Amino acid sequence: MKENIVKKSLLKPNKKFTLLSAFITLLNDRLSESILLPILPSFVLLFDSKASTYGLLSCTYQLAQFTASPFIGLMSDRYGRRPVTLFCITGSVIGISILSFTVLFNWSNSIASIPLFLLFLARLIDGLSGGTAATATTILADISSPEKRAKTFGLIGVAFGLSFFLGNIFVVIFAKNTNNNFIIPVLIASIIPIINFLLVFFYLPETKPNSALNKSKTFFTNPLKELFTVFKEEKIKKLSLAFFIYFIAFTGLTNILIFFLQESLNWTTKASSGTLVVVGIIAIIVQGGLIGPLVKQFGEMRLTLMGSGFILVACTLLITAPKENAAINIYSAVSFLAVGAGLITPTLRALISKKLDVDKQGSILSNLQGLQSLGGVLGIAMAGRVYDSFGPKSPFIAGSVILIFMIYLIAEGKSNNSFNNQKSKAF
Repeated sequence: MKENIVKKSLLKPNKKFTLLSAFITLLNDRLSESILLPILPSFVLLFDSKASTYGLLSCTYQLAQFTASPFIGLMSDRYGRRPVTLFCITGSVIGISILSFTVLFNWSNSIASIPLFLLFLARLIDGLSGGTAATATTILADISSPEKRAKTFGLIGVAFGLSFFLGNIFVVIFAKNTNNNFIIPVLIASIIPIINFLLVFFYLPETKPNSALNKSKTFFTNPLKELFTVFKEEKIKKLSLAFFIYFIAFTGLTNILIFFLQESLNWTTKASSGTLVVVGIIAIIVQGGLIGPLVKQFGEMRLTLMGSGFILVACTLLITAPKENAAINIYSAVSFLAVGAGLITPTLRALISKKLDVDKQGSILSNLQGLQSLGGVLGIAMAGRVYDSFGPKSPFIAGSVILIFMIYLIAEGKSNNSFNNQKSKAF
């Protein structure tokens, strides 16, 4: 039966539609996050003033995604990308629908625990079905040659940037000073998963090679065990560790930044959303148009190290930002942060992917998604803890230290694996 599922789809393969389906899937995965990031504190404050509640809600999605990603990766290697993608998008539709209902409903005469429970349930369901990003990444790996993989993975950054841009534009335009001030952005976000499902259902062929069929009978797996397997892969263990700690630093920085702007610098939700619009625009430009020529010119390894330097500059600008009139520092910092992330994310993934056999692409890339999610959970938790314990600017100092360690690991990987002259030869 599984051979039949992985065999050629009845859909006629069309690379443009395949790329579009993967791109919309990535956009769907990120859009709800980009809308929630600046307004999640407002959601929680309607029902609970505790910072710990906000922190737990922030971590729920990524913790659930971390738990589910290895299993989803195994299923995509066993049954194929298309059915797993459809299953994951269905979960996203359910999760966003619950979130929309929670925002739309008038809870004024209700027990506060009910809407909070629904918020947690929505994030949990969306996270458990968060294999959309991992499976879409695997689809991109399936249809691209190794030398073009970094350029193709740039679509991940374009989706990331576009979702940041659209999500925060929606907040800036539609946010108002009422209890239902975020209805329209969330309703728009609710339509995206439905469009995503229809596009994948009608236009996405199966991309998994028949020769790469995974015969494993394993259905359930310990996510930590799977991650340890990644670190046991000699060719990629240092790069995988660098990938992991990068997302500890990056996710911690981006999540605490909004809280820092609103709590420490007294910026409004709209003003803080404006910084994320800048991040989105720059991410689209870098990963959508520049990453291919840049990889051809400099190679993945050099771009990864350059991106790390840009983020370190961003941290320095945030550390030195004055209490008043900080706009120049903040907007310069988020610009450097976006350029750095735009360079690191596709190139580091490509460095790892190019070292993998075809039959391990799904499981390893899904495990990387799990590492990203776990890194996000730890990053958010650590940044909040450091913020409370050592002051508003301390997370940016901690992030800098983590990034320096990441650079060390990448440099070690370069030395040990002879990456010195690694460049892509054709785009």
